[in-house]
Amino acid sequence: MNPALTSSVLPGMTPRRGKVRDVYDFGDRLLFVASDRISAFDWVLPTGIPDKGRILTQLSKFWFDRLNVANHLLSMDPTSVALPSGTDSSVLVGRSMVVKKASVFPIECVVRGYLVGSGWKEYQQTQTVCGIPLPAGLKQAARLPEPIFTPATKAETGHDENISFERMVSVVGSETANKLKQLSLSIYSQAAEYALTKGIIIADTKFEFGSLNGEILLVDEVLTPDSSRFWPADRYEVGTSPFSYDKQFVRDWLETTTWDKNSPPPEMPDEIVEKTRAKYIEAFETLAGTEFPWR
Repeated sequence: MNPALTSSVLPGMTPRRGKVRDVYDFGDRLLFVASDRISAFDWVLPTGIPDKGRILTQLSKFWFDRLNVANHLLSMDPTSVALPSGTDSSVLVGRSMVVKKASVFPIECVVRGYLVGSGWKEYQQTQTVCGIPLPAGLKQAARLPEPIFTPATKAETGHDENISFERMVSVVGSETANKLKQLSLSIYSQAAEYALTKGIIIADTKFEFGSLNGEILLVDEVLTPDSSRFWPADRYEVGTSPFSYDKQFVRDWLETTTWDKNSPPPEMPDEIVEKTRAKYIEAFETLAGTEFPWR
């Protein structure tokens, strides 16, 4: 499979393409195909990470099965939809989900349990995160007194924009906004508690939800290294930027190049690709407690 997945893998069908996933419409259901594309600094890099799409898909399935919440997953078998004649279904195996076609709320439901990233930068200036006041004297990567819900608008390209809960209410309504907030905090708490038993801290994450026949469903990917910050608990230290199971190798390498972040990014060297793939696999195997099938 082309790691970048730049063309349709279903003959005669044009997908809706995100940074990582391609979505094919089959009427009342959708086929999600997770590519091996990887993005950094708002750019999709020209080099993919082999099997990254499978890692994200298999980890999402693990969480869908584990979490006590309604979700959109119907099947992991791509042939359960009527694939066009001539489709090579072997390239879809492991990286595909057949899902219910929900109406997705235009909100990223972000939950933060630790003070890091943009939240840490804001806190140093205003002692708030996304406008939410926090106690004085917190250090970088400190655990927050309790997880906070910080919604954002969804962006197809570029950065999502943090918004206030009040603005979220104006977009989806008060009842829905409160349901999504409580669901997000509950799912994060369930997942974070479990992950700690496996030696992983979930510093923050983002969820997406949709509605189908009046029911709210958890959709898209869930609690993956692309949508969350995973930290090894045994390397966690307050006051530092923790080691992470995500795109750290890619971001760190890009920072050493002459790339200006305003033009197409360079190809990644094999070493960075291999290290990133290994870190994604480690995250999957640690959380799921099973060997990655495509190791």
